[in-house]
Amino acid sequence: MSQRFVQARAMGIAVAACLLLAARASAQITPAAGYTPPDDTPSVKVGATIFADYTVQQEPKIRDADGNTVTANSFNVGRSYINVTGNISHLVAFRVTPDIARETGVGSSLNGSYTFRLKYAFAQFNLDDWMAKGTWVRLGLQQTPWVDFMEGVYRYRFQGNVFEDREGFLSSSDLGVSFHYALPKNYGDIHTGIYNGETYTRAETNDQKAYAIRATLRPLPMSPVLRGLRVTGFWDQDAYVKNAERQRGIVGVTFEHRYVNASFDYLAAKDQQSATRPTVDSRGWSAWVTPRTTKGWEGLLRFDHLEPNTHAPAARERTIGGVAYWFPVQGSVSTVLLVDVDNTRFQDFVPAQPTQRRIAVHMLVNF
Repeated sequence: MSQRFVQARAMGIAVAACLLLAARASAQITPAAGYTPPDDTPSVKVGATIFADYTVQQEPKIRDADGNTVTANSFNVGRSYINVTGNISHLVAFRVTPDIARETGVGSSLNGSYTFRLKYAFAQFNLDDWMAKGTWVRLGLQQTPWVDFMEGVYRYRFQGNVFEDREGFLSSSDLGVSFHYALPKNYGDIHTGIYNGETYTRAETNDQKAYAIRATLRPLPMSPVLRGLRVTGFWDQDAYVKNAERQRGIVGVTFEHRYVNASFDYLAAKDQQSATRPTVDSRGWSAWVTPRTTKGWEGLLRFDHLEPNTHAPAARERTIGGVAYWFPVQGSVSTVLLVDVDNTRFQDFVPAQPTQRRIAVHMLVNF
């Protein structure tokens, strides 16, 4: 019996035991006088998220069908989500989110068309009655621990993915089962799970599974200024095939305040796509800050640095700078306009790659 099978079985037993203990505890609790039972009325909500932009690719230039050197530019809908969320009871919730994106597969008859696919589809079993509020178990196609956490702090997903997602080391969604535990008194949280490891864009191809865990500590939850400070560690243990590991380790510090959000995180990755091929070690880091006013104006400054292979001198550096205006919230509708410059330089790549520079106006509508 393999170690991975034993680990998966152990986690399954732990989740089942947790739910069984919760059921027994529920049967033993006697409501106090004046007790108000939780609202178990089923509910369903429908929302949408739209990422739209006008982008000018300043560098490199391209050639059109007649061989003319031109500056590429286009209007785009980068992403569009339809969010269906709801509760069956106060114990059971769900989410279904189709993702509408442009097909880019080479040779596909739909190449260039917008296609409809699932991004999230999961059931959530809330354990608030027996554990700290915000504790739950999820089963299905769901958010992954690191990317979901970072996107909760970094509000500019509509401009581009967070560092580890954009560089292809992690995905925002995968199929699996996960457990989220909220530490008492707002000291942080832990999110761990077992996933296929193939992300939401591909089906499982073998018997290997990804084991991921994120642990976040809020050291000063009672401080008026520093309660937004959090320290996070993340580990993802996976394999392309048997005896060919795929590992990601991340440490990060984030800070949230009325006037600024900021983050720094460091990534170390190891990839061996086959047991017969050499291991590739990657290193990188990302730092960003978003100072803002109470009038809706906000700045965006971000710098990413990646060494795709530590045994080679090549490095990729990305600089993003922009100014955004967040319109006053109308009910549950959020609307943002962002003007930004996204510049990527390639150092010592073989063959050499040109600098990529894009100037864009991005829009986000979310409700």
